[in-house]
Amino acid sequence: MADAQPKAKDTVKQKKGSPAASTQLHLNIAEIKDDVVILKNGGMRAILQTSSVNFNLKSEDEQNSIIYSYQNFLNSLEFPIQIHVQSRKLDIDKYVDSVKEKASQHENPLLKQQTLEYADYVEKLIEYADIMEKNFYVIVPFDPYRAQKPNIFSKFMQSISSGDSIDSIKRRHHEFEEVKKHLMERVNSVKTGLESCNLRAAQLTTPQLVELFYRIYNPDTAHNEKIEDMGKIDIEEL
Repeated sequence: MADAQPKAKDTVKQKKGSPAASTQLHLNIAEIKDDVVILKNGGMRAILQTSSVNFNLKSEDEQNSIIYSYQNFLNSLEFPIQIHVQSRKLDIDKYVDSVKEKASQHENPLLKQQTLEYADYVEKLIEYADIMEKNFYVIVPFDPYRAQKPNIFSKFMQSISSGDSIDSIKRRHHEFEEVKKHLMERVNSVKTGLESCNLRAAQLTTPQLVELFYRIYNPDTAHNEKIEDMGKIDIEEL
C-alpha cells in the first residue's frame, strides 16, 4: 500500500488557488503520479515512447513481416490504445552547450575558435533548415467502472484537503494501487506486442510526462524556458 503522503518529486497535481488554476480547469488531467497520468474522472493513462523503422528502406519480405506483426499486435488487443506522432523542431541546445563547454577547456586558441565556429554553424543550420524530429507515443488507458460516473468518481483523485480523514486517504491510495495494477498489465501487453514488431518501447516516467505535456501546451515557451532539472523544481507548486 502506498504511503499516505506521496513524495513531492514523484507527483504533480493541480493546486487550488494557484495562478495556473484557471488554465488547469480546462484540462482533463488531475494529477501525474508514479509514472501515470490520472484524469479528473478517475481514469488512468500510461504513455509509452517507441522507436521507429524506415519502412520504405525495407525489402518486400521485411515489409510484409512488419505488416503481419503489426496486424497480429492489433488483433491481440482487448482494449483501445491511442497512437500519437509528435513533430517538433529539433532541439540541440544541450549538444551545442556541451560543445561550447569543451571549447572553453581548449588551451589552443585556434582549436578553441574552430570549436566555437562549429557550434555556431550547427545552431544556424538547425534554425534556417527548420529540421524536424518525430517522436512516437502509445497511450495505454484504463478506466474503472466508476470513472464512467463523473459525479461520483471525480472526487477520487482530487487534491487531498485538510478535512480528509486518515481512512479516506488510505482508501484512495488503495484504490489507486489497484487501478494502477490493472493498467500495468495492459502496459506489459502492449510492450510485448510492440517488441514483436521489432520496436523498442519504454514507459515515460513522471518527470518525462511533465516535460511532454509542458511542451505540448507551451510550445513557444518550452523552446526558451526548458525544464532542466526536475529535482530542483517544487512541482507541488505547478
